[in-house]
Amino acid sequence: MPVETAWGLRIDEVRPKTRARCLVFRDDLDAVRSAADDAPAPHGVVIVVAAEDAAAALLGPAWPSTPPEPIMTTALRRMPSSVPAGYELSITVDAGVINVRVHAEGEVVAAGYTAVVDGIAVVDRVGTEPAHQRRGLGTAVMNALTAAAMDQGAVSAVLHGTEEGRALYEGLGWQLHSKITSFSHAA
Repeated sequence: MPVETAWGLRIDEVRPKTRARCLVFRDDLDAVRSAADDAPAPHGVVIVVAAEDAAAALLGPAWPSTPPEPIMTTALRRMPSSVPAGYELSITVDAGVINVRVHAEGEVVAAGYTAVVDGIAVVDRVGTEPAHQRRGLGTAVMNALTAAAMDQGAVSAVLHGTEEGRALYEGLGWQLHSKITSFSHAA
């Protein structure tokens, strides 16, 4: 569960390459510094909306960054979700997390997750295997996530996407809200 802090949220994780994610919501370098102090080394991650260059200068070379990535939002609207012949779409809900998967020949080839918090669907980890891209599977996953989130009371949604996925989301009516940069503490 996220822990609220003066600078944003800290999410402790048990992953080999991530120990904690610190999300800094203020465009304030003191907040970035505080988050970096709270991110355990190695493998702490600080995600900021602050100016990328200023945050990079403050954190230094021990904190390599990703290129800025989009935070996108939308008002939800129900759209049909279908997949081409040869694919099957499944939706499961576990502990409030909606999991949409597209299978081909028993393998998961596209997937995405969402959870609804206070009427907002938080979409995460949407992706399609390269060999199955450009077939409408990403759209099917997003439409299925939307319908399932609306069934749980969501009226709007937010996601942290990639520049590669941005065209898909914009084509579905999502708008760029801001850009964020992730800094990961080197091992």
